[in-house]
Formats: sequence, structure tokens, C-alpha cells
Amino acid sequence: MVTIDQPAQMRAWASQEKRAGRRIGLVPTMGYLHEGHLSLVRLARQNADVCVASLFVNPLQFGANEDLDRYPSDAEGDRAKLESESVDVLYAPTAEAMYAPGYQTRVSVNEVTKRLCGAGRPGHFNGVTTVVSKLFHAVCPDVAVFGEKDYQQLATIRRMVRDLDWGIEIVGGPIVREADGLAMSSRNAYLSEDEREAALALSRSLGEARRAYRSGERGGEALLEKVRSVLTAEPLLEVEYAELVDPETFDPVSEVGEGALLALAVHVGKTRLIDNALLAAA
Repeated sequence: MVTIDQPAQMRAWASQEKRAGRRIGLVPTMGYLHEGHLSLVRLARQNADVCVASLFVNPLQFGANEDLDRYPSDAEGDRAKLESESVDVLYAPTAEAMYAPGYQTRVSVNEVTKRLCGAGRPGHFNGVTTVVSKLFHAVCPDVAVFGEKDYQQLATIRRMVRDLDWGIEIVGGPIVREADGLAMSSRNAYLSEDEREAALALSRSLGEARRAYRSGERGGEALLEKVRSVLTAEPLLEVEYAELVDPETFDPVSEVGEGALLALAVHVGKTRLIDNALLAAA
């Protein structure tokens, strides 16, 4: 596995691969990798000839009171995991390489990002779309893989790619869960034993909604009440949002017809966690 830390070097490598007719897959990450990330790497390898994994903790997507300074890292462990998955290139640019002094440009996707995480984290998605745009320009991928756990991010990237005529295939990777149902996340490392137990309420609440949906319930408020009853029964949780939305536009849904996204964000102590489930007739 080759490590590259400069955008110009990354573009040069990508150009060489393109001339050879090879299809490039990209998996953007912020490191502290777990099985969820590695499942995305495997998807990229299935859809491309060569695989690039990027590792960059992007300061633009963190708010003033968020966890940029304490975001978990394990550079050597990450490298070993990526090598074990036969990743061809680890693209790990420095902050200076990504955002030179005087940097002032942002990429924005407006409507999809207004609600849910966009409402609670102002500027977050502008940071995401900006860094992903820069990664796309450096890596020149034919396909890029993003996890469905952050479904709003996935929808935002898909919208950006369509609107800017990039021609990059965006693949969503299914949520990977621990044996007890907790969605894998780098931020799970923050949780105490009691907090981790409390966090299981997210997957339990989604399970309650799924069961009600499979039993024929289509009313949005009734489904959300199932979710809220589980979440609010856990005293260590503070609910930021629990909403049913259209999975493409993220407009609120009051009645689940052909399908909807049930999206959650909660705070467990100082840790913010998200989870979701697609409710679809198929």
C-alpha cells in the first residue's frame, strides 16, 4: 500500500491509473477505522480495479463546541487494517495541504441539508461537501462509497454529484452493527459502560418502529411515538431529533407510503450518536 499526502501527487497517481484503463474506487474516512469502514472498502474493491482510502479529520465539518480536538485516532492501526484489505493507496493529506493559508471557498448543497443534522450542526454539511469535493478532485474516482449510517450525508453527496455533473457513481454501504445492535461508530469509543448500554435504545427504538411498520402501521406520528417511548425511557439519553423524512429530499413525511427514512440523533453524555432505518414496502 502506497501512502500519499499531497493532492498533486494523488492526482498524478490517479492520472496514471486512468491512462491504464483502471477504474478507481474511493472510500473517504476520518480514521479510527472499524468493521463498518472496512465493509465500505470491500464494496469499493468490488466496484473498482484499484482502491483508495482517504484519512483526513476535516476541521471544516466540526462546530466550535464539537470534538475536533479529541476525535479518536490510531494511525498505525488504521494502516494495518487497510493493508489487510488490500487497499492500493492511503491518501492522508495534511491540513496545510488541504486548506492553505487564506483558504476561503465552500461548496454548499442547500435543501437536503436544512433539517436533521443540518439544523443541529450549522455549517457541518458545507464542510463535508467541501472536503469531499477536494478529495474527488485529487483522487478522480469512478466510484465512491459512503456509509448509510449517515444517510443525510450520503443523500447530500449524491445531490452534489448530480448537480455538478461529476459522473461519479456513489454507492451506499449498509449499516454495520455490533452483536448487541449498536451501530458501529468511531465515537462509540467515548462511551462509558453505562452510556454504551443506554445507547442500545437507538437500535431498540428502530426495531419497535420496524415491527409496527411490518404489522401495517403507516401513520408517521404513530411510528414516531413507538420510537420516542423507547428513547425517553432511557434517562442517560437526550433526544436531539427523531423524524420520518423522504430519503432523497429529506422533507418531513406524515404518512409512510412507498417508503421513508426514520432518522435519529441522540446525546449520550457528551457523545452524539446517529442511527436510522429505511421503512420501505419492498
